[in-house]
Amino acid sequence: MSVRDVELDITGMTCASCATRIERKLNKLPGVEATVNFATEKARVRTDDTPDSELIATVQAAGYDAVVPAPPDGAADAAPSRDDELASLQHRLIVSAALSLPVAVLSMVPAWQFTNWQWLALMLAAPVAVWGAWPFHRAAAVNLRHGAVTMDTLISVGVLAAFGWSLYALFFGGAGMPGMRMSLQLFGTPQAGGHELYLEVAALVTVFILAGRYMEVRAKRQSGEALRALLELGAKDAAVLRDGTEQRVPVAQLVPGDLVVVRPGEKIPSDGLVREGSSAVDESMLTGESVPVEVSPGSRVVGATVNAGGRLLVEITRTGADTELARMGRLVEEAQTGKAQVQRLADRVSAIFVPVVIALAVAAFTVWMLVGAPAEVAFTAAVTTLIIACPCALGLATPTALLVGTGRGSQLGILIRGPQVLEQTRRIDTVVLDKTGTVTSGTMTVTTVHPVPGTDPEELVRVAAAVEDGSEHPIARAIVAAAPERPLLPASGFVAHPGAGVQAVVDGRAVVAGRAGWLADQWALSVPDDLAARIAADEDAGATVIVVAWDGAVRGAISIADTLKPHSAEAIVRLKKLGLTPVLLTGDNPGAAHAIARQAGIDDVRAGVTPAGKLDAIRALQEAGHVVAMVGDGVNDSAALAAADLGIAMGTGTDAAITASDLTIVSGDLLVVPDAIRLARRTLGTIKGNLFWAFAYNVAAIPVAMLALLNPVVAAAAMAFSSVFVVTNSLRLRRFRPLPGVPTPAPAHAERVPAAVS
Repeated sequence: MSVRDVELDITGMTCASCATRIERKLNKLPGVEATVNFATEKARVRTDDTPDSELIATVQAAGYDAVVPAPPDGAADAAPSRDDELASLQHRLIVSAALSLPVAVLSMVPAWQFTNWQWLALMLAAPVAVWGAWPFHRAAAVNLRHGAVTMDTLISVGVLAAFGWSLYALFFGGAGMPGMRMSLQLFGTPQAGGHELYLEVAALVTVFILAGRYMEVRAKRQSGEALRALLELGAKDAAVLRDGTEQRVPVAQLVPGDLVVVRPGEKIPSDGLVREGSSAVDESMLTGESVPVEVSPGSRVVGATVNAGGRLLVEITRTGADTELARMGRLVEEAQTGKAQVQRLADRVSAIFVPVVIALAVAAFTVWMLVGAPAEVAFTAAVTTLIIACPCALGLATPTALLVGTGRGSQLGILIRGPQVLEQTRRIDTVVLDKTGTVTSGTMTVTTVHPVPGTDPEELVRVAAAVEDGSEHPIARAIVAAAPERPLLPASGFVAHPGAGVQAVVDGRAVVAGRAGWLADQWALSVPDDLAARIAADEDAGATVIVVAWDGAVRGAISIADTLKPHSAEAIVRLKKLGLTPVLLTGDNPGAAHAIARQAGIDDVRAGVTPAGKLDAIRALQEAGHVVAMVGDGVNDSAALAAADLGIAMGTGTDAAITASDLTIVSGDLLVVPDAIRLARRTLGTIKGNLFWAFAYNVAAIPVAMLALLNPVVAAAAMAFSSVFVVTNSLRLRRFRPLPGVPTPAPAHAERVPAAVS
């Protein structure tokens, strides 16, 4: 019996405990192994013979809905529904906030309480408590029907208790009388509660929680953009040869066997084999290899990579879901679905706190009735117990700290995806770093010039730049950029030998530049032994070396390599001080990787790793007990970023990497990564402090409320004070400062003078 994987789109989840409940229900089915991800709203099910209809029915029985996702062509249809949900929530938040503001002002400022003001407050607060809080009421009802309580239950009970008590006070107590004023006394008799209102409590709690929910849904909406960003990297159309003529057709219409023309600078439309032409193909977005790959007839090429050299004729071998790009898209999606479930801190506590509070309120009512107290006293004790536990500060604890922390982060060029990110920053012990574009600049640069005795190093670079000026190869561009002066020497008779070198007449001299073996085989030019040793050493360190000769003699060699970013070494030092172990993980060759690692101060190096290998490396570290952060910038890093416990993307990288990450460093400076981790940890500490206070005042006040000694207005005052404390505590994050930077090395003639001469 064959085992199959089924993916379901889940709707109706409001918190991480919902995902846990669905997962538990699915796993009770025989032969089913399921994981449910709240962030991506997907369930991945492995089963043998369970039909899809039974899986969907099980999810529906748990109080939610599920569908098998549409084929790829219809995937874009999911975006409008998510946009509609976000727009609906935003509309509900704006209307509720507009109605709640005058209610709060009237309730809290006695001087503004005109005759019968309470009835206006009721008219304004009623839509907020009923319509504005409807998502929480509905979710609480669904959860209650299935024997569960969550944050939504506490919100709903709190809002309804505050609103219900206000209705009681208005229609059956003394609060509805003309000339009524809100009492500001701290403590009163149990009977005093019948004359106080909680309309502002019901309204403001709703607004605060709606604001937090809106932020959460907006962050969740972005989680599905990683795959879309990845697929958008591919070419949109292709030049197909049919009946001897070129036709531009959409990439979706390509079929295996088609011959396509790819000109310099164009993206290869799909996976295939080169049939005609030679060129250099930039595969860094897929492999992380900084040096373009030379291709010729028979070479395999991958869709979405860039033709950096000559014209190519490519036979398409794979299209659509079979391509390398699509496979990487599936890696990202699988990594996201399998990511560790991070339940909100408030939900964890509310799982115990909510039923306890409700039980205490019922107990207070029952005990007061049993001892013969008036029904009003019992009701006051019960409702005040619920109100003092109403999650005003609890609702503010995470959103306010997150708003201030992320706002401060954005000022420093640090973008934090959401509250689930913060918990991981405290736990990580290993930071895995991509090389190209993360630790290094990601661009080819002349690093060393090796002239033979009697040759001026500047003259060597000047002549080499003149002959390479006719080539579009990235290595040639690096040599041209290193030329010590402009304009370049005049060159004529330029001829390129793909994958080998170039030749031209420069200022009356016959010049050739290319690989040492090509000079020896094609031109019978031998490299002196001492120069050959230097070339071998540079190549062992991962550099590409170009030998330059003119007038029948080798004049020297120029080494080109990807170079360390100015602050990378200091960044590694700071990461180590945070207790993190750095690991260099790259698709580049071992020589280049170890050379960069030595300069940066990294001991653990893993080179020649494919995108799938990067994902495997992250999971291997996690299985070994490490909590892993991944720092990268390329498409080839996106699956690893999604799978890591904390994904950190460089803002100078690809959209696919950024959308698959949890933190984004806008500047692309590795030195900001330690500051990002410090800020995230500080923000998490603030959230935990806020949550502690939010519950601490409940623990202190609930016994007093149960004894009916707490005037209901004191509950509102306590909640207001706790909210002020939480907000003030969160605002302290605005004082976060990055560590002092290190001086940037002087550019030394900008990019014109070689980094070293030997």
